[in-house]
Amino acid sequence: MKQISIQTASKTYPVFVGTGVINQLRTFINNAFPSLSKIMIITDETVADLYLFDIQHALADFQTRSCIVPSGEKAKTFDVYYQCLTFALENKLDRKSLVIAFGGGAVGDLGGFVASTFMRGISFLQVPTTILAHDSAVGGKVAINHPAGKNMIGSFYQPEAVFYDLNFLESLPLHEKRSGFAEVIKHGLIHDSSFYFWLHNHIFSMEKLAVPDLSYMLARGIEIKRDFVSVDEREAGIRAFLNFGHTLAHAIEAEAGYGKWTHGEAVAVGMLFALQLSRKKAGLLFNHEHFKGWLKQLGYVTELPKEFALNKLLDRMKQDKKSIDQKVNFVLLKDIGSPISYEMTDEELLNELYIFQKGE
Repeated sequence: MKQISIQTASKTYPVFVGTGVINQLRTFINNAFPSLSKIMIITDETVADLYLFDIQHALADFQTRSCIVPSGEKAKTFDVYYQCLTFALENKLDRKSLVIAFGGGAVGDLGGFVASTFMRGISFLQVPTTILAHDSAVGGKVAINHPAGKNMIGSFYQPEAVFYDLNFLESLPLHEKRSGFAEVIKHGLIHDSSFYFWLHNHIFSMEKLAVPDLSYMLARGIEIKRDFVSVDEREAGIRAFLNFGHTLAHAIEAEAGYGKWTHGEAVAVGMLFALQLSRKKAGLLFNHEHFKGWLKQLGYVTELPKEFALNKLLDRMKQDKKSIDQKVNFVLLKDIGSPISYEMTDEELLNELYIFQKGE
């Protein structure tokens, strides 16, 4: 087991990474919450079918109530958020209660937002079950979606701890592995060239991820995210660099309809576009075709499908949280590990999108 400490302005908390770490939950909760009343587990239908018994068994000493929500982005709606709050009230949760977000990134976002707003904020733990959640479970961003934009309704609210049990990753389908691995790649590109090249030289298939490799890359990804979050908890500055590839990705997800693309697969396309811009606008020297070939080998879509209308994608990007006064700000790379923010005009952005979609 590896323990990583996340230090932010509002809170310091541990992340436990390893096989079987869920067995540490009981001891941690007893020590951290001596006056605990009840635990509300928020999980989705898929995770509940596979692992709800496991976490209930680990929490057998406590009063638990399990709220099961739809899988994927369907969990991050106003209706589901309202249902979770109703569940908490009906089950008499109070300010000494604890929420456990048990699932992937969507459940973590929803569960954290429920905890941050119920009775003006109660404690919560993240227990991730996907590779993608190595990114989303750390750093305190919690949110639900609005039809006009992803993660537009939310807050910054840190968990008390993260328990990342690698046993839960064994059942992940290939598209979920790809979704999570895109965020791992992102961490290397924006912060650590040696880590990026390690990934490029070690990971050739999503089907065969050895546990030591998986453990290393997830822990390193979490450490990189910590380095940004500890300096800039509320995304007033450098934390925005963690959104590399996300400006176009969020537009793709919203325009396609939430859940049609996995988050990470949209991020892969978004990173390819950001790398195209980085070569032209920031002088990045990078073997773009070699990178694209690696992504193809791993099973990613590497083109922007023709079905996406570029003007609609532009409108979506102008609603991005990084946009100021309807001007789109992109995270670009001067070099691997050296991100910058770059403001794009509508005209040049539409032109670059046209070039990207044509595959030139």
